[in-house]
Amino acid sequence: MNSTTLLGLVAGALTTVSFLPQVLKTWRTRSTGDFSFGMLTLLSAGILVWIGYGFLIDSLPVILANIVTFALLSVILAFKIIYK
Repeated sequence: MNSTTLLGLVAGALTTVSFLPQVLKTWRTRSTGDFSFGMLTLLSAGILVWIGYGFLIDSLPVILANIVTFALLSVILAFKIIYK
């Protein structure tokens, strides 16, 4: 693994893990009122495009970071739907 890929993986891990505290808080409080459904859906769409882009450029950091981010964001989006 070269240093560029490693740097990308570290950056992806940091930005992806930043969603985890929000997922945990939303799960604990069952409160999603501060989330805009439009923002969550647009962000989800953007992340899916990033995943596609990652495959097109064959970039493991872009692919992995965005798959995990999409999974965490999907949990928040599901909570938004469930806990209206």
